[in-house]
Amino acid sequence: MPFQGVDFLNLDDELKPEERMIRDGVRRWVEEQVLPIIVPHYEAGTFPKELVAPMAGMGLLGANLDPKYGCAGLNSIAYGLINQELERGDSGLRSFVSVQSGLVMWPIAEYGSEEQKNRWLPRMARGEAIGCFGLTEPDFGSNPEGMITRATKRGAEYILNGAKMWITNGTIADVALIWAKDDQEIIRGFLVEKGTAGFYQNKVTDKFSLRASDTGELVLQDVRIPEANRLPGTVGIKSPLRCLNQARYGIAWGAIGAAMACYDRALTYAKERVQFTRPIAGYQLVQQKLVEMLTEITKMQLLALRLGRLKDQGRLSHVQISMGKRNNVSHALQIARVAREILGANGIMYEHQIARHLCNLESVYTYEGTHDIHTLIIGEEITGLSALT
Repeated sequence: MPFQGVDFLNLDDELKPEERMIRDGVRRWVEEQVLPIIVPHYEAGTFPKELVAPMAGMGLLGANLDPKYGCAGLNSIAYGLINQELERGDSGLRSFVSVQSGLVMWPIAEYGSEEQKNRWLPRMARGEAIGCFGLTEPDFGSNPEGMITRATKRGAEYILNGAKMWITNGTIADVALIWAKDDQEIIRGFLVEKGTAGFYQNKVTDKFSLRASDTGELVLQDVRIPEANRLPGTVGIKSPLRCLNQARYGIAWGAIGAAMACYDRALTYAKERVQFTRPIAGYQLVQQKLVEMLTEITKMQLLALRLGRLKDQGRLSHVQISMGKRNNVSHALQIARVAREILGANGIMYEHQIARHLCNLESVYTYEGTHDIHTLIIGEEITGLSALT
């Protein structure tokens, strides 16, 4: 039976017709095109590139960006619901769209020259070019200001040296947005194209998590790029952090999709699985688990919906986004664990998808700012005291 959603408080009433229409369209597509193929890709450790063109055709890449550049121009709720449904399929698919849309297309739109926008955004919206975001380094994750990647000015060129690690879309990207310190120690963004001399895109393998996502290491050895490849609007650490806010917002929604998938499977299984004298759904402990899962999903939905409305009003702060990412991923991970418990030994099988979501969420819990870092961001906001330094 097709997935019907999880909506205990009738929150569909709070959505505009076009928002529901977009969600339902992506939901059907995930059912028909993603779920039948995602397990073989996950098992093989490959990203389903065959899904890029259909996603582009539905307007999912850069969905909330300006139609002037070939994007759909959707509002923040619609964009969030897209992320929700994609992650219900697999975190790797949502990660691809988050990076493409929020971490590469958005900064080009926000910080790029008109020439850069016209060159890259339409192609990326059509899925003809794939991007990746090079901020994290082997020794600098939670402290990106410590990066050692350098961009040295030489006449009309920049020479880039350094390395980036844990880069989603890293080996399939046609263009990498590399963050580096210039001669004045100011962090700036640079567009480095695949095939540029000295630029190496190495695949990260042997992962337990996000196996259907492309993860890479980027190495830059005397990479020469023209001045025109620098994003002119990027100045300092706030530039990449603002990009991360776009991705974190999408993650807050995406985690709901993973939680929905796990809850729905656990509920169906509990109704069908008979032990002793009745389906296990008829036992008190299982009912308690299902009730707690549903309650947390509902709270996650309310939080994400409020974040989306604030975003469309231009009133959403990075601290509020941190709360959304922190809360929703944490509870999605716990829901996946409890759902696995309900299925018992069957919970680890591919056919039930729960363990796949569980493994993926372990990474989502860490990337785009760890759970602990988001805790300290919120803590500083409410106390006025930074615990980070």
